[in-house]
This record gives sequence, structure tokens and C-alpha cells, in this order.
Amino acid sequence: MEIRGFVKKMKYMQRILVSFCILLLIGTCARPRNTESDTWDVRARSSMVRNQIVARGITDTLVIKAMTEIPRHEFVPREYQHMAYGDFPLPIGEGQTISQPYIVALMTEEIELVSSDRVLEIGTGSGYQAAVLAIICEEVYSIEIVPSLAENAGTLLKELGYNNVHVKCGDGFLGWPEAAPFDAIIITCAPKTVPEPLIEQLTEGGRLIVPLGDDFQMLTLFIKTEGELQRDELIPVRFVPMKGKIEEYE
Repeated sequence: MEIRGFVKKMKYMQRILVSFCILLLIGTCARPRNTESDTWDVRARSSMVRNQIVARGITDTLVIKAMTEIPRHEFVPREYQHMAYGDFPLPIGEGQTISQPYIVALMTEEIELVSSDRVLEIGTGSGYQAAVLAIICEEVYSIEIVPSLAENAGTLLKELGYNNVHVKCGDGFLGWPEAAPFDAIIITCAPKTVPEPLIEQLTEGGRLIVPLGDDFQMLTLFIKTEGELQRDELIPVRFVPMKGKIEEYE
């Protein structure tokens, strides 16, 4: 346990150092702010990435690039678009939310994606997390239990050109067996336990990240090793509860 704690501490310190270097690079290379060629959302995204994501230790250049490029305001209702780049979640209807930008970045970084990965997302919501995944990896399969959200997200993702995202309405507990196995699974709603079908659909060595718990939730990273999930608890979080068949097991 002492060795593991030391390794985690060194990894954290390395992230801080790399983040500092990225911030210096951004400060050196960034164009002057408020230029005529910049729209408000371009400036807002740059500020979001610099102050909310990189400053908090996110170092994965693919994650940073994706979140710099994606028009987050397109994924929230019109009445909230002026707040789309703020440091907080926002309602998207049907009692659901779009996650805080930092949490999206952290979850994406922790599953350590590469371009050839096939990823399963449980809880499409507005489609923003799926868009981030789509820029980084080969194929994204996303399941949303609320029909209206699934339809809206699927349409929006296609309109914005994220053609490697496949969205369906269904119960995330069951996963997407026809498209399995997956190199990574990201769950953006909170179950008390990891559904067994998702474990089965994860490749050996695959990564799964999920906010586990009820009123108190812990963002938890799992790595499948010899058929079993090895756990690493990250930070306390707050997500909407997972609905559907999972409720029969809680």
C-alpha cells in the first residue's frame, strides 16, 4: 500500500509539473484576446480549458484539444447557452444534466484512450461527452435511457459531424452486446454497483470509469485484469442516479 501511495503521489506531482508547462505554453503562444476574428464561444472555450481544465492538472493533449474545439454551448438548451463554459453542470431537461467541464476532462483522461479504441458510454445526455470521445478515438457507442434525450443527442451529433458516434435509446445496464467488446466504458450516471453485463463487455486490460454510490458518490476507475476489476478511487462527485434495471439490484 505504501508503494502504491508513493506512485500515486509521484503521478500527481508529474501532472502538476506538466500542467504548469502547458500553461506557460498557452500563455506564450496564445493570440491576443478579444481579436475581431474570435467569437465569444472561441474565447470562452479557451478560457475554460486554461482555467478549469489545465490549471487543475489535466495533461492529456488529446483531451485538451477536443475540449478546445467542441462548441459546448451547442449541447445545452438555448436559455443556458450563455453559461455553457462555466465551471458547473447545467440542466438539459428530463431531470438530467451536462457535467462540469473539469469532470468530463478528468473522466476522459483517466481511461487513457488511444485512437484505435472503441468506447461505450452509458448516459448520452446531451451528447457532449460522446463528442469529446469521438474526437479522440475510433468508434463511440452511447446509450441513453430517456427517449427524447437519445433522439436529440443523436441528431445533434450527426449535424455537427461526429459520424463515428452511434446513439441508441435503451437501458445502459445491458450495455451494447452486439458491438462489444469495448476497450473502455464510461458511465455518466451513478449506480451503486457496476452492472455485470458491462464487465463482460469490457476487454481484458480495458478501463471502466463510473461514479459509484447513492447520496455519496466516488468517481472510481476500474481496470479489468484476468477477468476481475481492479479498483482505484479518485474523487468525490455528484451525478444523477442510474435508472432502469440497475434499480432492481439496489
